[in-house]
Amino acid sequence: MIEISKIYAESKGCYGSPRITAELCSRGIFISRPRVARLMRRLGIKSTIRKKWVQTTDSQHTYPLAENLLNRDFYAANTGEKWVSDLTYIQTGEGWLYLTTVIDLADRKVVGWSLSKNMEAKNTTIKALEMAIKNRPITQQLIFHSDRGIQYACSEFRKQLECLRIKQSMSRKGNCWDNAVAESFFKTIKTEMIYQQIYKTRSKASLAIFEYIEVWYNRKRRHSFLGYLSPLEFANSSINPKIAA
Repeated sequence: MIEISKIYAESKGCYGSPRITAELCSRGIFISRPRVARLMRRLGIKSTIRKKWVQTTDSQHTYPLAENLLNRDFYAANTGEKWVSDLTYIQTGEGWLYLTTVIDLADRKVVGWSLSKNMEAKNTTIKALEMAIKNRPITQQLIFHSDRGIQYACSEFRKQLECLRIKQSMSRKGNCWDNAVAESFFKTIKTEMIYQQIYKTRSKASLAIFEYIEVWYNRKRRHSFLGYLSPLEFANSSINPKIAA
C-alpha cells in the first residue's frame, strides 16, 4: 500500500489502477489490477476525473480546406509518418495563453509545441511545426492532420507544409472524433494539470506546461495505447524497433 500511495503521489493523482499496476510491475512488484483497485479504494484514492471539453476551433474563414487523408487511422508504423495537431487556451491572471501541440501517432510523443499570447499562425501552428521538424527531421512522406481552424488553413501555414512537401489533412466539419488523439491530449493535460491550480502569470503557466510535456508526459506518463509504456520507454523497447526517440 505504501508503494501505491507513492506512485499515486508521483503522478499527482493522475493514475488509476491500470497505470499504477503497470508502474508497480516495472518496479518488480507483480500484482493484479483488481487488487490494486481494491487497495486504492481502501486508501481512499482515485484518478482525477476528466471534465467536459469545450471545442475552440475557429473554422469561419474562406481559406481552402484539405481532404481528410487521415480518415481516423490513428496507427503509424514509423515515426514521422503521421502527425496530428491542435490548439487550445489556458486562462491566467494576465490573460489567455495559447498552447499548440504536434503529436506523432507512432509513439504518441509531443514532438512540437508552442505557447503564445495571441492566436496568430506564426506564433502557434507554424512555431509548433518548426519545433516538431527540429526534433524529428522529415525523412519520408508525412501526413499532417488538424481541424479546420484558421491557423491551419491560412496561407502562411499551408506554405510551410508545401515547402516541406507535407500532405495536409483536415477533419470533417464539426467532427471532433476525426482528430481524437490531439484532442485527447488536451483533455488529459487540462484534467491532470491545468484544472488543478490557478495561474497568476503566463510565465508560471508556461513553466508548468513545459514540465508537464517534457518531463512528465513524454518521459514518464504511461500510455494505454503503448501498452502502458511512456513514449520514452516505448522508443527504447523492442516492441517496435522502427520507433526513434
